[in-house]
Order: sequence, then C-alpha cells, then structure tokens
Amino acid sequence: MQQQHLSLPNILNSTMSLEEPLRKTEQEIMPDHTAKIKKVDGYDIYPYFNLGDQKIFSGIETLCDYIVDHKTVVIDGYVGVYWDRLITAITNELQLRSLQVNLVDLGKAMKSEEEIIRITAPFMGQEDSVWGKKTTLSLKDYFNVERIKTVFPDQHASVNILIGTGAALAGWEAKLIYVDMPKNELQHRMSAGSISNLGISDPQEQMEMYKRFYFIDWVVLNAHKKQLSNLIDVFVDAQWEGKINWALANDIRNGMEKMSNTLFRARPWFAPGAWGGQWMKKHMSQLDQNEVNYAWSFELIVPENGIVFQSSGLLLEVSFDTLMFTQNENILGSHAEQFGAEFPIRFDFLDTFDGGNLSIQCHPGLEYIQDQFGENITQDETYYILDCKADASVYLGFKDDIQEGDFKKVLEESNLHGIEVDIEKYVQVHKAKKHDLFLIPNRTIHSAGAQNLVLEISATPYIFTFKMYDWLRLDLNGKPRPINIEHAFKNLDFSRKGAQVPKELIAKPIVLSEEVGQTCYHLPTHQDHFYDIHRLDFDTSITVETDNVCHVLMLVEGSSISVTTADGSSMSFQYAETFVIPAAADSYTIVNHSDQQAKVIKAFLK
Repeated sequence: MQQQHLSLPNILNSTMSLEEPLRKTEQEIMPDHTAKIKKVDGYDIYPYFNLGDQKIFSGIETLCDYIVDHKTVVIDGYVGVYWDRLITAITNELQLRSLQVNLVDLGKAMKSEEEIIRITAPFMGQEDSVWGKKTTLSLKDYFNVERIKTVFPDQHASVNILIGTGAALAGWEAKLIYVDMPKNELQHRMSAGSISNLGISDPQEQMEMYKRFYFIDWVVLNAHKKQLSNLIDVFVDAQWEGKINWALANDIRNGMEKMSNTLFRARPWFAPGAWGGQWMKKHMSQLDQNEVNYAWSFELIVPENGIVFQSSGLLLEVSFDTLMFTQNENILGSHAEQFGAEFPIRFDFLDTFDGGNLSIQCHPGLEYIQDQFGENITQDETYYILDCKADASVYLGFKDDIQEGDFKKVLEESNLHGIEVDIEKYVQVHKAKKHDLFLIPNRTIHSAGAQNLVLEISATPYIFTFKMYDWLRLDLNGKPRPINIEHAFKNLDFSRKGAQVPKELIAKPIVLSEEVGQTCYHLPTHQDHFYDIHRLDFDTSITVETDNVCHVLMLVEGSSISVTTADGSSMSFQYAETFVIPAAADSYTIVNHSDQQAKVIKAFLK
C-alpha cells in the first residue's frame, strides 16, 4: 500500500492517548441499532424516520467494499471526527485485500496553525468573553490553494483515497463520502479534551473551544456542507467509537424529501447545569440517572440537533442543517425566502424542579446582535409553563420605581465583592401556573424561578444571554459563571416596568374557534416576536391546515396522540415530545389517545 499519510495533528489528533477518555458525560451514546434502545411507554429520546429496508449499512468493511468498487474516493467531513482512527481502520482493512492503495490526507495543503489563528482572531471576541462574531471566512481560507493543486490521484494505484476535513476542495472527479458528527457528541469529545478545533493542534479551555466552534468552525463547515449537499454520494455517521453506519446519499436525500412533506421529530439531547432540576430525569426514563441534573433539553435547537434515519434496525444521524440545505422550501413554505436555510423557531426545556433560579438576564436587541455577533435574528423568547410546583414563579420586568443607576451599582458591587442582591426590590415576581405563557421580547429582564419545567418557545439564537446576577453560585466545575453587566445595560429596556408588565408580557388566551369537543386558543405573543402561538384543546381529534407555514408542536397535556398528514403518513407522539409539521404537508389530523382532553401547543411564523 502506497500511503501518502502526511502529518496533520490539528485534524487527526494523532497524539491522543488511547487511555484518555474519548467523551466526558454520564450520558450514553445513541445506540447504532434499534435493538439496543430501551423501550419506553412515554417520552422517547431516540426518535427516527424510516427509510425502508436495506438502506443503511454498518462497518468499515462494507464502506471499504464501496471504496474498492469505485476506485477513487474523496472522504470529507466535519470537525470532531476521529480522523486518525478512521484512516487506520480503512488502511488496515484495505491492507488485508492486498491492493495498491494511494491514501492522501489534505493536511499538506492546510495553512500553519499560526496563520489560522491570525486570520480567525477578528472573530474570537475578547479573550475573557464567551462570545465572538460569526466569521466571514470560508473553508478554503484555511488552505494553501496552490498546494491543493499538487494533490492528485496516482494513476498506477488500484484505489485512491483523499481524506480529511475540506478534502472536496481538491476538486477530484471521484465519489464523495461525507463523515458527519452530531453536535452533542462533538461537545462531549470537547469536554474530554479528545478533539480540538479546526486547524488547532491541541485542545484549549472549553469556553474558548466552544466559542471557536460556534462562531468560526461551524460557520465555515456548514457553508462547505451546504455547497456539497447535492454532490455527496455517501453519508457516514461517525459518532460511535470503533464503528460507523453509512448510507447512499440518494437514499438519505429521498428520506429528507419525504420528511419535508410529512412530519418528523429531531433527536433531542440534554445537558446538566448549575441551576438544573430533576423533572426530566424523573419523567424521561431513557436518560442516564447518574447525571447530577438536567438543566436543558435541546428539543429543537436546529444548529445543534440532528435527525435520525432507520433502516432494517440500523440508525444513522445527519445534522438538521442537512435537511434545511435541500428542503427549506418544503419546510418553511412562504417563509423560505425570508429565512433561507435557517430554521427560525426553537423549542427547549428549562428544568428547575428541585433545582435553582436561572440567572437574572436579558437578551440583545436586533441591531446589537447583528452588529456585535453577526447573527441574523435575535433571541426573542417566551416561557410556556409545562409543569410547576405550587410555589413556582417567573421573574419578568422591572418594578415601577426602578432607578437604572442604582440597579447597576448594586449589581457591580455584588459581582465584585460577592454581595447578595435582594433582586425582588428591582424585578417583578409573577406566580407561575401550568399553561401560562410569559412573553420575553429582546431587551427584557427575566428569569425562570425554581420549581418550573419551562417549555421555552423562542427564536433560534440560543447562547446570547447577558447575566446580571447569578445568585453568587458556581458552575458544575466549581468556577464562577460569567456575568455580563455591561452588555446587559447596553440593551435593557427600562420602560418594561410596573403595570405594563402583566398587561403586555403575560399572554391572555383568546378563543379563535370552538366546536363540539375542540377549542383553538390564541396565546398572543409580543409585537417584537416574529412567531405566534396557538393551543389546540380537543377531546377526540382535530384537523389543522398548514396554510403553507411550518408548525412546531408539542403535546402539553394528555399521554399520547397520533398525527396523520394529508399524504397518509402517520406518527405517534408522547407527552412533552416536540415534532414538526412542514409547510408542504398541507394539513394534518391529530387523534387523542389519552383518557383526558389533549392540549397541543402550536408555534408558527407570523
């Protein structure tokens, strides 16, 4: 075997010790086969979409069969993949076949780490900040274009393989294999220090790594993946240690087209936090019970969720972005031109049951998030109270007598000297009840109190939280959580105070339509929100038209429902599961399988 396997530590992690943990989490990796999934009656953390039989394959041996059949292949993929292990596995398998193989990685064409740090520096923000600015670089900027031109197949070899992140940039006329990596597993690997950022040789401090991932690596790699979306011949899921599942891209694209006309769930994932609670651990039995708590669920936070396909029991995950790159018009309908490949609505859970209060916080205004961080839309939110205890509350809006200067001084002294703040002197506290909807347009001071399970229905941005007071607590690693008083005071709307708050920032349900056994309520959002919310209450069934608009839904009361779209596709959903009805589905009928009235929340773009 002729192997031009050039040193590329920044991508291949070749110095990683095999004794070091590869991922840091109490949570298990998603099973690669349905037979390994623990069956449950309630909430399922492993939803999947059926492709039909014999569409997904398992193992490096079968992938090598495909490689040998096609003789010349390019293997591109995402940051966070264990490229060294993949190269070793392919090499070992092909050596057994006594073939003359020319294996080349693209490392020889990548710029130096120093140069990559220099060109990405303008997007990394301040050194002590959790935020940067979304890069305007492309993946090609990471490479020496002239050196890429020197990478070419060996006409005398039986098999030619070009491999590594960015390999498709070489322009080989070859079958294109794309290796994807779920964002949750990427972050578990990041936490273990078993991967590094694109073009960076060693793992850095976690906040810096995540910031570089979010604002730089994911931006350039998503743009690269979008350019390749209709050119990929094979998708590989490499989230497992020591094995892969893969499928022909045409089968995945056909599955995504079908999905974009019917209904589906994204795969949710979960994370602990300083204020996290016990509701999800108690009610979602597939979650690892050894985790200290679960603070967040990523129900539908599209930049970080994946979608899972199933065939003959085998599972394969691709990023939600992949769906949006090719099917955004079917998904978003009349809003596709406005939002492009960006899915604009997110659903997530904030669990404070037997936990703590969230920080006192606000989110940036639209111009601020665009100018400072490079986002297109801002973090407008709502809190829907899915469940709560009797003493649950939500902090929202200022007291009528708020003095901006006094409030800032108290916060600064607290942050500097560790002084407790009587926050209720400044911020209103509202009793929380099941099915309440609190409106949190950008620039509004707020927090979820303890003893809540909040369904956060929001615009997609999700990391731009300016914390002003965090109850003097430490994070799960025993370190102070970042406080962002200066950012907050450049954005806070001090006119949201007094009697205006319960009048304008707590939704008052309005009956939109009513028939025997069913009522549609409008839960009006704020004028700044570009999405709206309905609740469908029904005894037996209800039929809904999409009107060429995407709907995001959740069963918020009752045990289970089934949903059938106009083309006859049907899926069942359990309490608290999030699902999507694309605009192209036209209509759908929901059937209640509970012993009680069902209540379903529906969020959609205005």
